Amino acid sequence: MNIFNAAEAVDMGIEKEKARRDFYARVAAHFHEKALKELFTRLAAWEDGHIKKFTEIRKSVSEDETAESFPGEMAAYLKAVVDDKLYRDVSPAGFAKSVKTAGDAIRYGMAFERDAILFFNELSAVMAPHERSAIQKLVDEEKQHLVYLADLGRKIT
Repeated sequence: MNIFNAAEAVDMGIEKEKARRDFYARVAAHFHEKALKELFTRLAAWEDGHIKKFTEIRKSVSEDETAESFPGEMAAYLKAVVDDKLYRDVSPAGFAKSVKTAGDAIRYGMAFERDAILFFNELSAVMAPHERSAIQKLVDEEKQHLVYLADLGRKIT
């Protein structure tokens, strides 16, 4: 039985992209070195571009209703996914405690990207086959981000 549809999955992805964009913007404001400021400003813009791409994908996917296993399942799942520890740790207060170096910021960024890949792959498994291609587009974009950040991390360390 399908529990989610592609439209709902993309909506969740957009919310996560917004959190990543805000994180990178916070990193850019945190570092005073010009190169780091420019780098994380570019990463924030990259996430903003993702939001726009995902919004376009959102327009093309199905909103067919699918059954919930229990009343309120989708709302509970959305809260659990969007409000997980990784995202709470980069609140302004958590950020100040956790991100001291560019390497810290890159590690968090990589964790965000891995989270997105896992999230979308898991959702794809419970979606109708005709909706999976939209989710695969999201996964492909996140993989590009992860590779970019991994390469960047090796250069910085």
